[in-house]
Amino acid sequence: MAQLEVSDFAQAVIDRMGDCKDARFKLIMTALVKHAHAFAREVDLTPDEWMAGIQFLTATGQKCDERRQEFILLSDTLGMSMLVVALEQARGAKALKDKPGEKPTEATVQGPFFWPGAPKKELGDDIGAGHGEPTLYHGRVTDTFGKPVAHCELDVWSGDDEGFYDMQKGDSMSLRAQFRTDKDGNYRFWSIKPTFYPVPGDGPVGAMLAKMGRHLNRPGHMHMMLNAPGHERLITHIFVNDSPYLDSDAVFGVRNSLIVDFPKHPPGKAPDGREMKQPYYTAKYDFRLVPSA
Repeated sequence: MAQLEVSDFAQAVIDRMGDCKDARFKLIMTALVKHAHAFAREVDLTPDEWMAGIQFLTATGQKCDERRQEFILLSDTLGMSMLVVALEQARGAKALKDKPGEKPTEATVQGPFFWPGAPKKELGDDIGAGHGEPTLYHGRVTDTFGKPVAHCELDVWSGDDEGFYDMQKGDSMSLRAQFRTDKDGNYRFWSIKPTFYPVPGDGPVGAMLAKMGRHLNRPGHMHMMLNAPGHERLITHIFVNDSPYLDSDAVFGVRNSLIVDFPKHPPGKAPDGREMKQPYYTAKYDFRLVPSA
């Protein structure tokens, strides 16, 4: 067997995939090998540096458990999560290019704090009492042609007024719930005005960001995941318009179309008829879902 030189290793690995039957897998792995080897050659990677990388990935995996996903955090903070979201939206936009209808709501990252199985609540329920400044979220869900999406499931979650999620504090579920739109596609629920917060900095990703000279912070936002039969799933946020870090989100997730006014109101009757004894906020946002192919 001929000895391989520095420039030969990538092609040698690719050639070993000659019997691969999965064309898409082969395409992805071929590109991965090419770029990974090119990266190592470009920076003239040393054995100690490569071992440090292996140890970093090992530590990242060891930090994961049923409530914490350090690899998602790594993907988010390196911009990979939003890149994949943007690529998916670009494919969707291309498919809709010649079709009538309004532009669908933009997606953003899911983040590492989604917790399946949130409690099912009725429209208008309050899931934020005692956790921060009360806020009424309301709006309508339609498709891109303006047709209301009845009984659409909205999975919502956020951190508390100090920026911590329930799973970070070891608590039972709080500040998260599932709602369903009414027959006209309307939704409404009470929670809190989200504040900016740092992503977890006590693990390998936090150490990486510190060495990169980057901050940990995300602007205040409410997570929304929308699921409805006959429509593509949407994972997105509602961002608070006056929050810090809108221009430097640690996970690159901000979209201008998702920044929402949170007007403050004095005590009195709220738009849903509730009598408020303290000042409160409102946040109105209408979602447009893409009909399934």
